[in-house]
Amino acid sequence: MRMKNILKNRLALSTVVTTLIILVVSVLLAGVVTYFAINVTSTRVQEESLQITKLHVWYNGTGSTGQAAFLIMNTGGRDVVINKLTVRGQQAAWGSVYSIVAAPTADLAYSSTLATDHKYYTSTGGSSTAVAAMTVATGDITLQSGNSLVVYITGPDSISINDIGLTVAVTVFTSQAMYYQEANVQAYV
Repeated sequence: MRMKNILKNRLALSTVVTTLIILVVSVLLAGVVTYFAINVTSTRVQEESLQITKLHVWYNGTGSTGQAAFLIMNTGGRDVVINKLTVRGQQAAWGSVYSIVAAPTADLAYSSTLATDHKYYTSTGGSSTAVAAMTVATGDITLQSGNSLVVYITGPDSISINDIGLTVAVTVFTSQAMYYQEANVQAYV
């Protein structure tokens, strides 16, 4: 009788151990599959990252117009599509947006002849130099990974003479994110 109880206990214990082993293996397998899926997904998805630098917003009192200029650098691992630009929350019409793929080392300067010659200017030591002709945007602007884009916006709707010295926001919208930068409105004399 005693021998039968020992044999029954051993079989009962092996059932519990087998169940525990199957449970642990299934949890580990599920963890490995999840880890693999996350690893594959995260390595395939490249991040979008833009930096807005050299931001200026001017108001020309004699011409009664405003102008914004900035440099967008695509530091992410994927190309981006810029689908909207705003100055102080007001969307800029594509016909008033000028752009060129370039990476100037000098600061951007006000362009009084932008509407006629489409050239952007850089400023070094107080003097402005015309650099290159820009194109008028007709729709969304693409920017490849690693490139920089000079953007000028003529006549932003929300900039007036009363804004000189105030801080305004410029926002760049893409399909993935929005990039926000602030600058003081400067008087162009």
